[in-house]
Amino acid sequence: MECGQRFSTFETVEMRMPQVIKSNGTRVAFNPHKLRTSLERALHKRPIAQEKIDETVALIEQRLYQSGNKEVPSRMVGEMAMEELAKIDQVAYVRFASVYKSFNDVSEFTQAIATLVQTDGK
Repeated sequence: MECGQRFSTFETVEMRMPQVIKSNGTRVAFNPHKLRTSLERALHKRPIAQEKIDETVALIEQRLYQSGNKEVPSRMVGEMAMEELAKIDQVAYVRFASVYKSFNDVSEFTQAIATLVQTDGK
């Protein structure tokens, strides 16, 4: 007040995504690019627009942010991705699940498909 100058301050929101706890116990920053790449691989040559993939990444990011957790297991991110892929494209869901869950034989594929059929029938 004494100097006669006027000062302004601006506040910005700092959105902090939770850290991801990998299966080996290490913690890494959530990487939306890595999630997008995984979804794109599962959806390769499927009739899904890039905008839908962008929406899915944004939805998962929003769910993680809204969880309020400072740390989340990588398993949680993978489960969210599988849940959203099941809604978008069932073939992509099975592709993603086969890598994510490390299917070892055909019976595990059959179980994953049976789960989709049960969910789809509700």
